[in-house]
Parts: sequence; structure tokens; C-alpha cells
Amino acid sequence: MRKVLTTCGYCGCGCNFYLNVENNEIVGVTPKNDHPVSQGKLCVKGWQGYSFVNHHDRLKQPLIKGEDGNFHEVTWEAAYDYIGTKLKSIIDKNGPDAIGFLSSARCTNEENYLMVKLARAVLKTNNIDHCARL
Repeated sequence: MRKVLTTCGYCGCGCNFYLNVENNEIVGVTPKNDHPVSQGKLCVKGWQGYSFVNHHDRLKQPLIKGEDGNFHEVTWEAAYDYIGTKLKSIIDKNGPDAIGFLSSARCTNEENYLMVKLARAVLKTNNIDHCARL
């Protein structure tokens, strides 16, 4: 069994644990004993929250809805181009306040900081919220 050190993504605490990997599939977790936050312990989400990684319904490629109304797999580059084009179109037509962002408590503090910077500095909107506030 291979152990891969990572940071839990279920809240902003930043607990560390090892993913227990067999045959390229996560089969469990082991807390990192000397981590200053988790101190060798994990909450129930840290212990059990890895099953989504190998779930058969998990999206593994970006999808864009085509003219036929169905979703089609595209490359990451095509997805980013599509997103950029759509955001620019909305902002050009309605202004930056027509865009809003929702962030997540499952992101790290650093990821949430980057989301705020994207919203405010790049797209010039203050319309950003976070699910932990709700």
C-alpha cells in the first residue's frame, strides 16, 4: 500500500492525512500524527470523505452543452476559452455586477483568497459569497 500525504478539503482547517492507495484507488486514510492542527485525529468527514474520488458518476472531463442540447466532452483549453468568452459577453452587455461568485468551505483558505482576487481584481465585481456564511 502506498501512502500519499495531502490536506483535507472539507473545511478551511487544513488537517493533514495520508491517503492509503492500492492499485491506484484510495482505500482509506491515516491521520498525520505530528500535524499541528489535526494532531493525529480527524473528524468524520476527514475519515470517510474520500469515496467521491472514485465514484462512477464523477466528472473527469469538462462538458459543454451543444446545439443539440446534450453535453459533450471538451478539452480543458476549450472549456476555459468558452468560459472566458461567455463571461466577457455578459460583462460587456450588462457590466461586472451581472457576474457573481460562490465559493466553498471545502476550499482551502488560499483557494478562497484566489476566488476573491479573481472576482474583485480581474472581473471587477464585489458579488462574491461563501457557503459557510449561510
